[in-house]
Amino acid sequence: MSNAKSIKRSMKKCINEIASTSELYCKNPKADFTRNRKLTFSDTMKAILCFSGKSLNKEMIEIFGCSGDIASVSAFVQQRSKIKVTAFDELFHKFTDNHVKTNLYKGYRLLAVDGSDISTPDFDNCTNDNLTNLYHLNALYDLCSNAYTDALVQGRLERNEHKALIQMAKRNLYSVPTIFIADRGYESLNNMAHIQELGQYFIIRLKDINSNGIAKGFNLSNYGVSFDVPFNLNLTRKQTNAVKGLCEMNNFKFVPHTSTFDFLPKTSKKSDPLVFFNLKFRLVRFEVSEGKYELLATNLDVSQFPIEKLKELYAMRWGIETSFRHLKYSLALNNFHSKKSEGILQEIFAKLTMYNFTQMIISHIIISNAKRKHLYKINFSVAVHTCRNLLLGSYSPNNIEAVIKRHILPVRLDFHKPRNPIPKACVSFSYRLA
Repeated sequence: MSNAKSIKRSMKKCINEIASTSELYCKNPKADFTRNRKLTFSDTMKAILCFSGKSLNKEMIEIFGCSGDIASVSAFVQQRSKIKVTAFDELFHKFTDNHVKTNLYKGYRLLAVDGSDISTPDFDNCTNDNLTNLYHLNALYDLCSNAYTDALVQGRLERNEHKALIQMAKRNLYSVPTIFIADRGYESLNNMAHIQELGQYFIIRLKDINSNGIAKGFNLSNYGVSFDVPFNLNLTRKQTNAVKGLCEMNNFKFVPHTSTFDFLPKTSKKSDPLVFFNLKFRLVRFEVSEGKYELLATNLDVSQFPIEKLKELYAMRWGIETSFRHLKYSLALNNFHSKKSEGILQEIFAKLTMYNFTQMIISHIIISNAKRKHLYKINFSVAVHTCRNLLLGSYSPNNIEAVIKRHILPVRLDFHKPRNPIPKACVSFSYRLA
């Protein structure tokens, strides 16, 4: 059996297992999907998995075939509205946990954490002061396996990347040591403390020493422009002269009551006992280009992970940024087929599942670079199109890997371009792909 055929069979098995207990995932278990319809529970789920960026009419024709007997768009909308979002969440985790291979880096699992705003036509998530409808996708991304391992979607008003990281870290307790890699948006002593208490490791980029961040509270003037300094930090809510005298410079930090720190009392009266929390980490600053530096906080061992290794690991974090681009454009996550919150969340988890499905298939494809001038990689957009048609049954799994292997792109290692983020609106229903 070919690899593509095996993976397709695994996906169908996961869908059928959820469909066999559809009463757990329907809004009205006693009535939903109990009658014979053209669109079954599994058909509806598979259709949402295979959505591209076209209008719903064109999607129906492409998915169910060009026939006068296919279900109407209205019938499809009614069927999908019966399915809870938990069905797609369960499919994502079931397929990922059972079928995505875990690759390790020197015995560690590398998980990048990041978030991305998603523009939607959801008017339920809209406020009067800002008519931009946004959801925030928080994700854990395995950098060695190139697959999403967990995701948490928040509304614009509930957006909190720190809480999302802690929640995902707690529900993903792996049997192997795990390194969580994050950018400056996750700079927080509370995040570092939670990961330390879980017995895991972190690499978090901090604001530089001259900025208003964690590092500003330490005396680092004696270490030069590049350094690797260990800290054995005692955190407390009290700020009395007696407490300050207990600790040496750089070994004490006062945490104000306005700052979130879950391992210390929220209030601290004079009569309350003195409570410390010990946090061990390294501050590592290195030059990335002429005159430009990055500052990282990590609790990894210095002998196993010196500065050069940390620099390499943090550079790998860019993989999650690339995956967000593939989600939004190659998998058409910006092109939703519903205005309702539940329909949008269905499609978000469906796209995450299809991303992992595609990555599993292309991960077994080896590109020979022996006689080529440059390194090459798979064209992910072509791979997504091919894998979508594989799941629909339009393409044979026997030749799927050979077709994907023919469509490759050069890897531009030395290409650098300044980032210029521009907010992008959701693609309107009236302007879809032909």
